[in-house]
Amino acid sequence: MKLKEVVAVVTGGASGIGETVAKYFASNGAKVVIGDVVQESIDRVVAEIKAAGGEVVGLKTDVTKDADVAALMDAAVSSFGAINVVVPCAGIIRDGVVINTDRETGKVKRVMETDQFRTVIEVNLIGSFITLREAARRMVDNKWQGVLFTISSVNKVGQVGQINYSSTKAAVAIWPHILAGEFQMKGIKGIRVMSIAPGYVGTPMVKGMNQDALNEILKDVHIARLIEPEEIARAIAMVVENEAFDGTCLEITGGVTYGARSIAK
Repeated sequence: MKLKEVVAVVTGGASGIGETVAKYFASNGAKVVIGDVVQESIDRVVAEIKAAGGEVVGLKTDVTKDADVAALMDAAVSSFGAINVVVPCAGIIRDGVVINTDRETGKVKRVMETDQFRTVIEVNLIGSFITLREAARRMVDNKWQGVLFTISSVNKVGQVGQINYSSTKAAVAIWPHILAGEFQMKGIKGIRVMSIAPGYVGTPMVKGMNQDALNEILKDVHIARLIEPEEIARAIAMVVENEAFDGTCLEITGGVTYGARSIAK
């Protein structure tokens, strides 16, 4: 399946990796549908894609709401006649440790509140579930072929201070195995499922980090730099165009080597 043949739905498509994916697909001939929670950002990205000659529509979408996601998928069908690729980039972080103690007394002074945990689960995990479900039901009913993606992370292995975020990324990394198996069991052909697990990507948010902290992170990256968002977009495009990718998680980390420095010492 070539990019110029697909209709791609991208949530979180008005910033970060999602914006880059949307623009990359559009620049290579795909018809793109963007969902995001920030209308001003949607308007900007839609205008930029159209100015570059791409075909795109955008819709304000809260991925935690069934009706919003259903409306986004219906917009893809009404605007472009199909759904072939779904990339749920909508996601948030709310970092913090579960138990925070006082340095002097050793007693608990703060805990991660349930809402801090739940909010990340709702957007990253439930939002991805709703997105894939609403796309899949339309693709199956209309016999549209394509690829359903999940966006995992190198931190799916478990990052200190990210029990909420890492939990969601570990979960979505195994969805392709589950869904591909379910599709096989039900005789559903032509819809592949893949997870993409990026390492440290040079989004505006990451590049705006404290430089010393960023340099410490890069000491554990073999290529010694941030991954560019377009490198993630190209990898997603490669999966779309190569039918052998199915039912697994593709890590794009630049060679994250946690622990290598301590072992060397």
